[in-house]
Amino acid sequence: MIRKSPSPAAVEAWGRLIRVSRQLIEKTEDALKAGKLPPLAWYDVLHELAEAGEGGLRPFELIDRVLLAQYNLSRLLARLEAEGLVERLAVADDGRGQTVRITADGRDMRRRIWSVYGKAIAELMGDQLSSKELEALATLLGRLRQPPIAE
Repeated sequence: MIRKSPSPAAVEAWGRLIRVSRQLIEKTEDALKAGKLPPLAWYDVLHELAEAGEGGLRPFELIDRVLLAQYNLSRLLARLEAEGLVERLAVADDGRGQTVRITADGRDMRRRIWSVYGKAIAELMGDQLSSKELEALATLLGRLRQPPIAE
């Protein structure tokens, strides 16, 4: 087996990407906390469920769309359900299966979180880079994604 070592440029880019990503998320989480709002993971799940529409999503479909491990998603769904932000519905042709759907309160919470989250994106990225730089960054990051995002 041939082992390939990363170039110094790849190591530097990797380090910057990881550090900047962590900083942006931490600053966004701080803004949400200051606004007495739940963490970003709540928005991520509520957003995906809202985008799915009235049919909702099966939990395994949600796992493919959010940045949470299965056990974390299960706990978060239980919390969101307890807060009345999502509801679980039985799947007719699958006795053990369920679909998760966002509620009206969940849609409201998503809007409240977005008011802070959107502002954080504008301040942390939009105000720091030009439109052209943002497009270039999105293109480059899209190429690193698996599967890559076509331009």
